Amino acid sequence: MEENRFDPLQFIGFLLISGILMFWFYDNQSNMIENQEEIVDDSQIEVVEQPSNIVNSSYNDYEDNDEFNEEIIVLENSNILLEISTKGAEIKKLLLKDFYNYNDDPLFLIDDNKSIFSFNIPVGRNSKINSQDLNYTAEIIDENLSVKLKAEIDSRSELELSFFLSDNSSIVDFELDIIDNTNSNYENVELIWGRDSFRNSKSIDYENRYTALSYGFENNKDSYLSVAGITNKVIDNVNWVSFREHFFSSILILNNESNQVEISSEDLSGNDALDKKFTKRFLANIPLSLDSNSQLSFSMYYGPTDYETLKEYNLNLENSVPIGWGIFGWLNRFIFFPLFSFLTNYFSYGISIILMTIIVKVAISPLTYKSYLSQIKMKILKPELEIINEKFGDDPMKKQQETMNLYTKSGANPMSGCLPAFLQMPIFFALFTFFPVAFSLRQKSFLWADDLSSYDSILDLGFYIPLYGDHISLFPILASVAIFFYTKMTTGQQMMSPSQTGGVNMKVIMYMMPIMMLFFFNNYASGLSLYYFISNLLTIILMLVIKNFIIDDQKVLSEIEENKKKPLKVGGFRARLQKALEEAEKQKKSRGK
Repeated sequence: MEENRFDPLQFIGFLLISGILMFWFYDNQSNMIENQEEIVDDSQIEVVEQPSNIVNSSYNDYEDNDEFNEEIIVLENSNILLEISTKGAEIKKLLLKDFYNYNDDPLFLIDDNKSIFSFNIPVGRNSKINSQDLNYTAEIIDENLSVKLKAEIDSRSELELSFFLSDNSSIVDFELDIIDNTNSNYENVELIWGRDSFRNSKSIDYENRYTALSYGFENNKDSYLSVAGITNKVIDNVNWVSFREHFFSSILILNNESNQVEISSEDLSGNDALDKKFTKRFLANIPLSLDSNSQLSFSMYYGPTDYETLKEYNLNLENSVPIGWGIFGWLNRFIFFPLFSFLTNYFSYGISIILMTIIVKVAISPLTYKSYLSQIKMKILKPELEIINEKFGDDPMKKQQETMNLYTKSGANPMSGCLPAFLQMPIFFALFTFFPVAFSLRQKSFLWADDLSSYDSILDLGFYIPLYGDHISLFPILASVAIFFYTKMTTGQQMMSPSQTGGVNMKVIMYMMPIMMLFFFNNYASGLSLYYFISNLLTIILMLVIKNFIIDDQKVLSEIEENKKKPLKVGGFRARLQKALEEAEKQKKSRGK
């Protein structure tokens, strides 16, 4: 289940597209929406008003040995490399071997950033010892793939922590075993997990938007923790917890669900984010239950936040990828991800975006045809509507009745252009969520864009413009120009004169929409801007084809004139509406007497 969380920047994106669709609604198209929203069950999540410290203070009666010789154990396979210290069993480095950040440096999830991965172990009625306070000896189980670390808790008990890697896998398996000679029963431990997330993309603002802490329940539905500001919560029935750094994730996978999981997310980028090194600070305090032998096991996934890759593990980890809720997620899951994956097997990623845009436009071309046909009919009726407005301007009820009569006689329906727009809405918003999480676009170039998952700068300004950025991206400019010419083309003769209600506002919208897109998408993925540019360009071409080769204005006019000669059909919604208007008019007149 997804939790209602307000991300203002993504909301602006939805608002921008909604505004564009609202303009199309005026020209017999429409819309609106909001980002990932579902209601999280209150029984599963409790807001902590004054949360306790997630990293608990630990008790340790073990005296640090200054002569302890720290050893670094390296585990690695084809995907990841871990460096584990025998001092505290701390993971010192975690490298994703096949990936690089925006500076072409090796991509580390852990490397000199604030991180903790330790266990609070009860050693008495009111005391705990933290595994990071102990010194360990290493026993290599399988060179480069698995190691067992042993430490003395006290004179009567030992702690064993084991790390296991498999070939060609991004999952590390962990085992914890408490060996106690007094046969004490250790029932619970607390896993303390936290990390500052590295910046890996050119735009820290854009990356930060999709960097989040998420978690999953036993029913396999995912939830979502706000990425803005500082948020603390306690959640029950948790099966996995994910630290997502936009395109890379660390996911804790539990064998059994955990209750009273305490989580926290803090924004580290701040307002001046140009030279920042970190995006978010994640913390989690996870109670874990030991079995009757004082043992427990769990796994960690370290790798790309790639929907298709995560799906291959059959652990429902793909739910940590924000592909949209409801029908938007359904479209991405079953149509756009498979379609894009198929296209990229044969074409470059930029060409695949263009081809997918063409396929989408061809699929919805019947809707575009219906919308344009409705526009033509309304354009033909416009002179008669203006006469009605002038004649009955002081009598709104009569004006409405005459307008309805004209629509009924002519066979025109102003709402017939709205339905196609509403049917297109899910596609627009599904693709709006698809491109920001499409891992396959990362560091894929096309034309002047060196990374389709980030902005396509053609000029670095050297200074920061609020809401715009420190660079100029070309694809958003092209998309804005295409939107302007489309709105200009569709409003040319249909725009109401300034003297009519709403005319000035529509003219403002015609200019504001391209400007809003220019500003908002300057820092967005260039793949998304490329899609909107091609989409609007194809819409213009399609409408020119429909106008010049498919729809004959004179033929439509003749059909309208023929419809006017036919007797009006009695019944239906229009008849009921007309009757209601007449009754309202009678009541108005009776009250006037």
